Amino acid sequence: MIYVYIAFILFLLELAYFQVARKLNIVDKPNARSSHQRVTLRGGGVIFYLGGLVYILFFGLNDPWFRVGLTLIAGISMVDDVQPVSSKVRLVFHFAAMLLLFAQWELFGSYPWWYIPIALVFCTGIINAYNFMDGINGITGGYSLAVLGLLTYVNGFVVPFIDADFLYVSLISVLVFNFFNFRTRARCFAGDVGSVSMAFIVLYVLGTLILKTGDLSWIVFLAVYGVDSVLTIVHRLMLKENIFNPHRKHAYQLMANELKIPHVMVSGLYAVLQVAIGAAFLYTGDHHWLYVAVVLLVLCTAYVLFKRRYFHLHVQAMANR
Repeated sequence: MIYVYIAFILFLLELAYFQVARKLNIVDKPNARSSHQRVTLRGGGVIFYLGGLVYILFFGLNDPWFRVGLTLIAGISMVDDVQPVSSKVRLVFHFAAMLLLFAQWELFGSYPWWYIPIALVFCTGIINAYNFMDGINGITGGYSLAVLGLLTYVNGFVVPFIDADFLYVSLISVLVFNFFNFRTRARCFAGDVGSVSMAFIVLYVLGTLILKTGDLSWIVFLAVYGVDSVLTIVHRLMLKENIFNPHRKHAYQLMANELKIPHVMVSGLYAVLQVAIGAAFLYTGDHHWLYVAVVLLVLCTAYVLFKRRYFHLHVQAMANR
């Protein structure tokens, strides 16, 4: 019953944020790089952070350094949704949040010092990749539901590694957000505050599992996002583009924009594919790294073939703008 109360509270908080966003004009206006055509409220993903506050209210402050880091990274992202913030300033906040997350994981003093800068770059890259993938209705909410669902299953039936209530509350916050976003005409977008906050939450949970088991292969739970993000960056570097500028070259964007596949279908495809990959991983036994290699090879091949066949449509579309 307690989860029903939490869902009701989060639903009301989301509606309250809509009122604030309208008064402050926190909206996303379509432009040449957008995948939508209507002015839409931005920052609805703040519910992921608010879900964390509700969790503390009901279950206590069990992970203080993580919560401070989440507050930092959500705060600067919310500011960025209202008024653009320098990339250097954002990076400082991201690094600070990551160091706090490392403190929660007790990395300092437990590993050689050179692990820290490597982990800092790797984890910050994951956060930003997750943010870059937030470009169509339902993709952040759908994919996050898939990943958190997999992690919840692992926590309950494979190896306990984190407080289950934290996972349940996070899932509820995603479901509330999806009610308003996973639809043909979204009532709100996640905004940077949503995609970055959720990325930080997913990273915390997944990283905790990896540290608990000593097995990095759990990273396969982010395989679909990872391949699209990394290969799109490589593609843009090949095109000699600034990879930090907005664009529409991700595979999911090509599907939604040039191939005109409905957003929710594309988002659903990414989520279902990730669930299938993650579920199959659980049955690989001692061959998990071989499975990861095969999955990455198949996804990379599919990405390259897809881009080779359809990328000319994107080039034509941009030339006509």
